[in-house]
Amino acid sequence: MMGSETNSFGFSQELRLLSAKQFSFVFADANRIGNKAFTVLFRKNGQTHPRLGLAIAKKQVKLATGRNLIKRKIRESFRLNQHRLPAVDFVFMVRRDINHMDAKAIDDALAHVWRKTRKLCENY
Repeated sequence: MMGSETNSFGFSQELRLLSAKQFSFVFADANRIGNKAFTVLFRKNGQTHPRLGLAIAKKQVKLATGRNLIKRKIRESFRLNQHRLPAVDFVFMVRRDINHMDAKAIDDALAHVWRKTRKLCENY
């Protein structure tokens, strides 16, 4: 039995950036966090919850299977961390180094992004 939406670990449409307008909002005035695997743009969204957008370029990760794996890992990490994140919109982009990283290294890179975001948004 699941609790209310605010206590669930789902990934409903309200937690996603879906339209070009929503992505443009983030790109227009974004803060940036980066590490070996990701460049993450984020911007306070005026909502009560964080939202996630993915921009995984073919240029960086050639095979669709690799892009899909990365997207699944990002979504899963977001889903599990959403209740500890500030109300900001995130747009994840990958760096080429991600092609040479194992699953643990990618998970560590995601954990770094969430920690850094929480720290930066304390004074936001």
